[in-house]
Amino acid sequence: MVETLKKGLQVGLQTTWKLGRIIFPITLIVTLLHYTPLLTWVIKRIEPLMSVLGLPGDAAIPLVFGNFLNLYAAIGAILSFEFTVKEVFILAVMLSFCHNLLVESSVAAGIGLKIWVILLIRIGLAVISAILINLVWSGGSEIAKYGMAPPPAEELIGFGAIFVEGLTKAGFGVAQLAMIVIPLMVMNQILKDRGYIATFSRWMAPVMRMLGMNENTSTTMVAGLTMGLAYGAGVMIQAVKEDGVSKKDVTLAFIFLIACHAVVEDTLIFIPLGIPVIPLLLFRIITAILLTMIIAFIWNRVEVTKRREEVLQQ
Repeated sequence: MVETLKKGLQVGLQTTWKLGRIIFPITLIVTLLHYTPLLTWVIKRIEPLMSVLGLPGDAAIPLVFGNFLNLYAAIGAILSFEFTVKEVFILAVMLSFCHNLLVESSVAAGIGLKIWVILLIRIGLAVISAILINLVWSGGSEIAKYGMAPPPAEELIGFGAIFVEGLTKAGFGVAQLAMIVIPLMVMNQILKDRGYIATFSRWMAPVMRMLGMNENTSTTMVAGLTMGLAYGAGVMIQAVKEDGVSKKDVTLAFIFLIACHAVVEDTLIFIPLGIPVIPLLLFRIITAILLTMIIAFIWNRVEVTKRREEVLQQ
């Protein structure tokens, strides 16, 4: 048991260090950018596209905050405007698919995936879903009634204060990561050494096969579903190293989790906005299943075609 705890702690520290090197500088940079004209410039460039998504120009602000910062910043921005229920629902769906892009995309690169693929899928899902909801849903014209408002942000003056805030947020992000990842890695090691992981993988095998993945991807999937892409990446990295999870399976798992990760937190967080969260959750799950199955099917067909061509050439 001591060796198991020691190994789990070592893996947790190594994973925290690897992810922390990504999260800390990006969080610091994004915090500093928040106080520059860059975000305002981006918002002005996005505003003309809002009508295509069924959104007013002001909706560009929570979208930019959500993608450059996080969901909490986006929700704070939403609560400062008067949107209809339909507009808030569209924003919630878009932000569920596409938020915290810089950190989570960098984490994806740390696992070995191409950033442009992740960005294309996340942004594509957000835009397409917004257009579909706008075309299909004819209701939701009443003004959304927000359940609560965030505390007002303290206005910072001077580069020194802003830089300190950036360092504080970045340090807190890494500390929060360590508090989650290290116990998770220890628990994961205990479950693995006692054979529970193998049992759970067998239970999840039918679901993994349906999605086009091998059963050893189940741990990665559960971590991402419960904790999100950034924190779940710790389990993903370990799975790639120790469980023999193939690059194909990791890619498919990440594609699924792009559409449907941190399902509890990311769903509950939208409750104060006064929108129906169950349809939001179902929309994410169904999209994730269909997208992953389609990509897995195409990937398998391409592999079969390549094998046939190799056999014919021999």
